[in-house]
Amino acid sequence: MFPPGTPGPGKNNPAQRAALEQWLRSYRPWELFDAQGAPVEVVRSHAPSGSQRMGSNPRANGGLLRQTLRLPPLEPFAVAVERPGAVQAANTAPLGAWIGAIMKRNPHNYRLFGPDETASNRLQAVYEVSKKCWIADVFPEDEGGSELSPDGRVIEMLSEHTLVGMMEGYLLTGRYGLFHTYEAFAHIISSMFNQHAKWLEVCKFHVPWRASIGSWNCLISSTVWRQDHNGFTHQDPGMIDIAGNKNGEVVRVYLPPDANCLLAVAELAFAETDVANIIVSDKQQHLQYLTLEEARRHVAKGAGLWDWACTDQQEGSLAAPEVVLASAGDIPTKECLAAIAILRQHLPQLNIRYVNVVKLFCLCEEHPHGLSDIIIIFMCVAIRNKATSTLLWSWP
Repeated sequence: MFPPGTPGPGKNNPAQRAALEQWLRSYRPWELFDAQGAPVEVVRSHAPSGSQRMGSNPRANGGLLRQTLRLPPLEPFAVAVERPGAVQAANTAPLGAWIGAIMKRNPHNYRLFGPDETASNRLQAVYEVSKKCWIADVFPEDEGGSELSPDGRVIEMLSEHTLVGMMEGYLLTGRYGLFHTYEAFAHIISSMFNQHAKWLEVCKFHVPWRASIGSWNCLISSTVWRQDHNGFTHQDPGMIDIAGNKNGEVVRVYLPPDANCLLAVAELAFAETDVANIIVSDKQQHLQYLTLEEARRHVAKGAGLWDWACTDQQEGSLAAPEVVLASAGDIPTKECLAAIAILRQHLPQLNIRYVNVVKLFCLCEEHPHGLSDIIIIFMCVAIRNKATSTLLWSWP
C-alpha cells in the first residue's frame, strides 16, 4: 500500500510514465516509422517477398508442389467375372496389388499408412514393390517375413492417430496417400477426420489462394458385418455417421460390393482433389458380381439396377415392381441377393426389382454425387419399358 496522497503505479504516476517513455525512446522509433506511424522504406525493404513470405512458401501451400498422381491401368488387377456370383475373391487383395503399382509409378510422392494390419487387410501385395519403412536396428529375427526396409513406402505402426497426422502432413506438402484400418478402430481418428474435412471446407469456400491437395483417403476394412473371432470388440460402423455430418462438397462415402467395384472406386477417389473419401470394403472372401467395365459404369453412376437380379424387366410390361430391394456394401449386397433368391424360389410370379448403391450420398439430391429425385423414382418404382430403361442407363 502507498501512503495517502502518494501517486500509485500506472498512468497517473509521473515517475513511471517517464521511465516508460525513456524505455520506448531507447528503440529510436523515429528511425523506423514516419510521421504517420507507417514503417519507413528501409524497414519495408527487409520484409520477405514472393515465395519467401510464410503464407506463400510452397511448403506452406503444398498444392503448389503437387504433381498429378500417375495411376496405372486397372485391367491387369481386375477379377475375372464370367457371370455374377460364380467366383469368390478377397475384395481388398487386388487393391493392394494396384497400390503397389501406384508406388512403382510414383516412387517419391505416394505412401500407404496403416496400423499393423497391412497383411491382415489383404494389402500385402504392396510389399512386392515397397517394404515397411524402418530406420532402426534390424535383428536376425527380423529376417524372412518382417518386410522391413529403410526406404520403405509403407508406414506401419500401432498408432492410428500418429499415422493419420503423418498422412495429413504428407498431403499438405503436395503428396498422396491412403490410410487403412479396421472399422471399429476408425473412431480413434474421427476427430482428425473432422478437422481435415472442416479445413477443406474453409479452403474451398473462403481461401481461394490455397492450391488443391490430394484426396484424404481412408479404407475401412474388417467391417461390422463379419468379424469372425473378435466380433465382440470389433463392431462399430459409426464412421459413416460422422462422414454424413460433414459438408457434401468435401466428403464422399463409397460402399463397393465387390473387388472390381473397389478398384473402380479407388481409381475415382485417388484422382480427386480437396475431398475426404471413406471407402468401406471387407477383406474376406466374397462373391464377385461385376466385370471391371460394368463396375466402372456402376461406380460412375453411383447406383443402378442389376437386371440379372430382377424379375420385372420384361419389355412393355405394364406391371410395376411389387417388391424393391436395395443394398449398399459387400455383406448387405450378398444378403439382399440371397433374399431375392428365396423370394424367387417361393414366389416365382413376384415382380422383384433390385437396386445396388455404391456411392452412399447419391441418394441425397443436394450432394455432388446426388441423383435427382426423378431418377431415383424411375429406378425404384417406375414401370420398366424402353423409355424408362433408356433414361436409367443414359443419365450423365
